[in-house]
Amino acid sequence: MSANTLNENSNNPVTKNENSTSLSKVNKARLKWACRRGMLELDVLFTPFVDEAYDDLSTQDQFTFERLLTCQDPELFAWFMGHEVCEDTELNAMVQHILKRVKV
Repeated sequence: MSANTLNENSNNPVTKNENSTSLSKVNKARLKWACRRGMLELDVLFTPFVDEAYDDLSTQDQFTFERLLTCQDPELFAWFMGHEVCEDTELNAMVQHILKRVKV
């Protein structure tokens, strides 16, 4: 395959769409894996959220959710159970968003 063919394919809207869909599936699988926590209470919050609401988040909120998943389980548990308030305003807003979704 020549360099021109590669460039033509990378500019093809169908190819870009297929690549985007493929990356989205990989990212979703990676997120689902990151949602598997050591605590069932967190699993039942995160996994349905990724399945049902993650795609509707803004790009910034998606990054915030992914950052939330990097936090330690004891911190997350305390925030979601209301024992502590997360001092990071973005993460706290995401915690509240997820909790509101569960209560609806």
